Amino acid sequence: MKKLQLTLMLILTTGFFINAQEHTKEDHDGSGFRIAGIIGHTLINTEGVDNVFVPSWGLDVEYWFNHKWGLGLHNDVEIETFIILDEDNMEIERVNPLVLTLDALYQFGGGFVLTVGPGVELEKEESFYLMRLGIEYEKDITNSLYLLPTLFLDQRFDGYNTWNLGLGIGLKL
Repeated sequence: MKKLQLTLMLILTTGFFINAQEHTKEDHDGSGFRIAGIIGHTLINTEGVDNVFVPSWGLDVEYWFNHKWGLGLHNDVEIETFIILDEDNMEIERVNPLVLTLDALYQFGGGFVLTVGPGVELEKEESFYLMRLGIEYEKDITNSLYLLPTLFLDQRFDGYNTWNLGLGIGLKL
């Protein structure tokens, strides 16, 4: 876990040094790479088993084509062990599953970002394909740093669904 935290901090601080050129809102069209670290909680919603909130860490890497449209690789890891029921009502233990999604991003309304895309939840026992739908709000702190509250719904095709509520800090590179 300490390696993940160290890696996340290193990525975020490296971005400050990489972004040597200053941009103003007037001369920048919103295109370029963005990276964000997110801490959150995931509500595991399963039938017949108690719903639980599981802490999660996320790392988002996005490329924006312009100020409206982008493409993002959103990665989350639930950092706890929990049990779900499969289609046959058999219990499946999930140990730190990793969720990877490739999302289309659309920014509207002064900072709101709608996300939708396919993904996969990887875990050593069984993996699930999923579809993600979410909303984020990017609140600029500086020209390159922003605050990022998020809300996602991940619907697994062969399993369960989850809600993820998070708060992150992002960097426009």
